[in-house]
Amino acid sequence: MGSPMRFCSLTTRHIHTSTVLFRLICFISLTAFQACINLEDISLQSTNDILVVDGTLTNRAEPQVIRLNRSRADRLSGRFQTFPITGATVEIVVDSSEQVTCHETQDGSYQLPSDFKGLVSHAYQLRFQLSDGTSYISTQQVMQPIPPITTVTAQFNPTSLSSLQLTNYTAGHDLFIDSQDPVEQHNYYRWEWRLYERQSWCKSCRQGTYSYYKVLPGVYKDKDYFVTGTEPFEDCFTPPSGISQADPNAPVVPQGNWIYDYPCRNACWEIIYGYDQVVFDDVHSNGGLISRKPVAHIPFYDYQPALVDIRQLSLTADAYQYYKLFADQNQQSSGLADSPPTALGGNVHQVDRPQVALVGYFTVSAVSQVHYWLDRKDTQGLAYGATGSINTTPPKGSYVNSGDYLFYSLNGRQPNPEPSPPLGEREKAKVRLWPNADRPPTAPCLQSDNRTPYKPEGWRD
Repeated sequence: MGSPMRFCSLTTRHIHTSTVLFRLICFISLTAFQACINLEDISLQSTNDILVVDGTLTNRAEPQVIRLNRSRADRLSGRFQTFPITGATVEIVVDSSEQVTCHETQDGSYQLPSDFKGLVSHAYQLRFQLSDGTSYISTQQVMQPIPPITTVTAQFNPTSLSSLQLTNYTAGHDLFIDSQDPVEQHNYYRWEWRLYERQSWCKSCRQGTYSYYKVLPGVYKDKDYFVTGTEPFEDCFTPPSGISQADPNAPVVPQGNWIYDYPCRNACWEIIYGYDQVVFDDVHSNGGLISRKPVAHIPFYDYQPALVDIRQLSLTADAYQYYKLFADQNQQSSGLADSPPTALGGNVHQVDRPQVALVGYFTVSAVSQVHYWLDRKDTQGLAYGATGSINTTPPKGSYVNSGDYLFYSLNGRQPNPEPSPPLGEREKAKVRLWPNADRPPTAPCLQSDNRTPYKPEGWRD
C-alpha cells in the first residue's frame, strides 16, 4: 500500500460536504481492516467494500441531507476510493408513525423536503433501500436540547495545525467558545465549523478552454481557431490533442498536461468544512460554565478576513459514545508509530441481519450557531497561500488578484489564466476560439456543497 496519509491529505480540495464522512473514509484508507471496533461488537460486511452513511438532522431551517457512499479498495493499490450510491429509496420515520421521503438531489445525496426540520424531544429513525433491494435501518434517535453559545474568541497560533495537514505548515487561529451548561439535565456536546473565504477563481479547464457558446463541429477559421455558435454552453471545451486524422483543417491541439483557470463572473465564496472532532460530556461539570473550550483550528490560508460558522450540537448518549471513540481514534492515529485505526460500525444495520453494520452514524441534533468574523489582524508571518513557488515573500495584498492566495491553498499551485488574444509576440492560448473579442472569458459561480454565489449570513463587505 502507498502512503495513506498522502491519500487523505487535506491539501487537495480540502473537506467536502461532511467532516465526519471525510474522516471515516480517511480511516478506511489507512488500513485493510482485519477487524472493527463497535460498541455492540457488530462487524462490517466486507473489508474492501464498505457502505458509508452520513446524516445529521437538525432543528434549523437548512437543507437536511442524508449521504450514502460506498468506499471500495482499488485492486492494484489497495487504496480506498469513494463512490456515491444512487437510486436508493430513503425516508425518515418520525415518532415511529410518520414517514418523510427524501429526494436524490445529486448523486448519493438525499434531501428531505425544504420545510422539514427536527424538533426537540421528538424521535427520528433512518430507513433506506438500495437499488438491489437490500434494506437498512438505524436506531431511533431523540433530539436533545442545546444551550446557546454565549461567546466566541479567536487567537492566532503559529502552531495551531497538525504538521500533517498542510505539509508542515502549522499557522492558524484557535477558536474558543463559552456556553452555560444547564443544571437540570445531563448534556452531551459536539462542535463543528464551516469557513467562508472570498473566491476569485471559478473554473479550471484541463487541456481545454472555457467557452460561453457551443463549438460548431467541423467549422474552423484559418486552421487556427475553433468556431463557436450562439447556443449557450458555459463549460470547458476540450478537443482531442494532436493532429486530427479525420479533418486536416482542424487546429492542432498541443499535447501534455496543462490547465487554464478562469476568474469568477459574479460574487463567490468558497465553503471549507472543518476537520476537528470535538465532543464533551458534562458529567463532571454539570450546570457550570463551559469556558474557553477550544472547538476549531482555522488555517491561515489568506490575509483577507473570513467568516467562520461555529455550531454547537446536542448528542444522545449513544451518539456521544460513538463520536468519542471516533475522536480518540483520530488522536491516536496522529503519530506515525501508532497502529492504524479501524472502521467504527455505527447505528445503521441491515434489516434482518443486525450483525451487518455500516460505517457512519445517523444523528439528530439541536444546534446553536454563531457567525464569527475572523479579521486576521493579529496574524504573523506568511499565509499558507503565499508559500508557493513564486512570489513567496510579497507584502500583504500585493498580488494582482487577492484570490490567488486562496487558490494556491486549495490547489497547491498558482492560477494559470488563459492568455489574451495574441498581439504581436504575445503568447497564444493553446486552444483558440473564434470570435475572440471576449477572450479570455469569466465563469459563473455555481451553487454547490463547496461554493456559493450568495452572500453568507454574517459576511462583512
